[in-house]
Amino acid sequence: MPTTDDAPDPSDEDGLPSMPATAWAVLGTLSFGEGLSGYDIKTWADWSLNYFYWSPSFSQVYSELKRLEKHGFVESDNGDGGARNRRVYTITPAGLAALRRWARESEVDRPVLKHATMLHLWMGHLSDPVRLKEMVRAHIEQMTALRDGAAERAQNARREPSWAYTQIVMEWSRRHYDSEILLAEELLEQIDAAGARFDSAAKQEGTGLPIPVEPGHWKSRA
Repeated sequence: MPTTDDAPDPSDEDGLPSMPATAWAVLGTLSFGEGLSGYDIKTWADWSLNYFYWSPSFSQVYSELKRLEKHGFVESDNGDGGARNRRVYTITPAGLAALRRWARESEVDRPVLKHATMLHLWMGHLSDPVRLKEMVRAHIEQMTALRDGAAERAQNARREPSWAYTQIVMEWSRRHYDSEILLAEELLEQIDAAGARFDSAAKQEGTGLPIPVEPGHWKSRA
């Protein structure tokens, strides 16, 4: 009986394997004309994909390579036989055909926003404005580093004609992080006012939690 790892991925009605987007991203790194080791793929993801989609662990990379090899979408060998003797993966004709189909035909999913800074602000009534502003400033520092990194990669991508689409994605990433910085700077101006408004709310004795003016109003989704 096959284990979970050995069980085949289900296929859609047209026969394309229903693999996670992470698997297609790994396969995509092999579509730029170079054979890559797992280490190379991790480096490539950190250099590029990390700015707009995904920052994999080594275990994720090798797990997806195993899945792709099982489907016949990649093949591997020992590369040039150097001292490190790393396995080098290349995309197969079947893998390229599947990747073309996925790139052209798969549905565009809604982006998943998991914003840790916003989660802290959402629970700002349990903190205080000074601490919240410290968190937002730290967020701005992170976004500034990401913006500058994306700008550098956009510039470097100009060297390779085959990276034309990579270049415009890196430019988009730079603008995205610029927008994040602007939004965060606006938050810095809003936190004190939000704190003052919260302070005006009636509080429960003992816990200090607010007493809602209209309990359950949020259920109307208005």
